[in-house]
Amino acid sequence: MTRSIALIGRGLIAAAALAFTAGAAVADVPAKPAKPVRSCFQYSDWDGGWVAPQPDVIYLRVRMKDVYRLDLNNGSNLLTSPGVHLVSVVRGGGTVCSPIDLNLKVSDSSGIAIPLFVKAITKLTPEQVAALPKKSRP
Repeated sequence: MTRSIALIGRGLIAAAALAFTAGAAVADVPAKPAKPVRSCFQYSDWDGGWVAPQPDVIYLRVRMKDVYRLDLNNGSNLLTSPGVHLVSVVRGGGTVCSPIDLNLKVSDSSGIAIPLFVKAITKLTPEQVAALPKKSRP
């Protein structure tokens, strides 16, 4: 009987050692990097509110509570001038998920429209929106 208890004890120790080494092997495998969250919006959800605090950044207000940051390749000083407006041309299904989905131009009262090329779209968190200066909020 003591021999069978000793065998059982050794079996439990071996099983625990095997489980420990298997756990260590899993821990050594690097985790896959998380995919960036795609946050899309519909053109119809953009209420027209926007602010350009600098020539190469635009903040858009979407669905009254969301704010998206557009980083531009080559911005325009016209964006920071008073009395200008954004012209957007909707292509495809009207969903904006990536920079290629946006076809924007900035225009002044003379009718001159300068194309804007978006290189990145980022949905801001509520904390990031709250951290924006008031004059930079759309």
